Amino acid sequence: MISLKNPGQIAKMREAGKILREVEDEVREHIRPGVSTAELDILAEKLIRKNGAIPSSLHYEGYPCSICASINDEVVHGIPSERRILKEGDVVSIDCTLLKDGWQADSAFTAGVGQISEEAQKLIRVTEECFWEGVRQCIAGNRLGDVGHAIDAHARKNGFSVIREFTGHGIGREMHEDPSVFNFGDPGRGLRLRRGMTIAVEPMIAMGDWHLSIDDDGWCARTVDHSICAHYEHTIAITEEGLPEILTLPGFSWEAEA
Repeated sequence: MISLKNPGQIAKMREAGKILREVEDEVREHIRPGVSTAELDILAEKLIRKNGAIPSSLHYEGYPCSICASINDEVVHGIPSERRILKEGDVVSIDCTLLKDGWQADSAFTAGVGQISEEAQKLIRVTEECFWEGVRQCIAGNRLGDVGHAIDAHARKNGFSVIREFTGHGIGREMHEDPSVFNFGDPGRGLRLRRGMTIAVEPMIAMGDWHLSIDDDGWCARTVDHSICAHYEHTIAITEEGLPEILTLPGFSWEAEA
């Protein structure tokens, strides 16, 4: 069942989103060769709790950490570890969710470690562009197929593949709510977007084939051809005006984007 949020509830999610943005900005600053993914996880949890929030991923269905840190061919749900040391040229995706005053915020980004290849730079850039192509379709009256189609079309145009086994999702009091937000689809098809909907739009884009395998830990998903993957996500609200507000990107304005 889809939960529509009123302006007061969206304001609560906006506050959670502001905190999450600050946490991820700080984590990004610590991404460099020689740093372990466990160090990034410890930093994120410390910052989340310092702001009176709770790391939603920690113990979620048994997940052991506060962030997901996925390197190179790892698509999502990479478990931080002291043994996973970032190396020059790596590409790492950080996915983090927190709970503040009963409301969730979810966001992800991909960053290069030191100097990375031109193709990896392009992948990160195009993945973020895919997000923006999708979020521009997050207007009341449009359909989820419009969102997914825009993401998939931009990835294909640039020679990349959309991961199909994981999707965006509704979000609110729970980390994962209805509806599923696919990163592919047919325009004009699917659920109609409505004012008060809050969703996480999160394209995961691979350089090569989109098929995945799951590691023995039962969490980490990676591309079967070991091609590099990037991930970009924000929490979105469809406002009373029928337009998307990016709750995890405070200060953003569509006027500035234009």
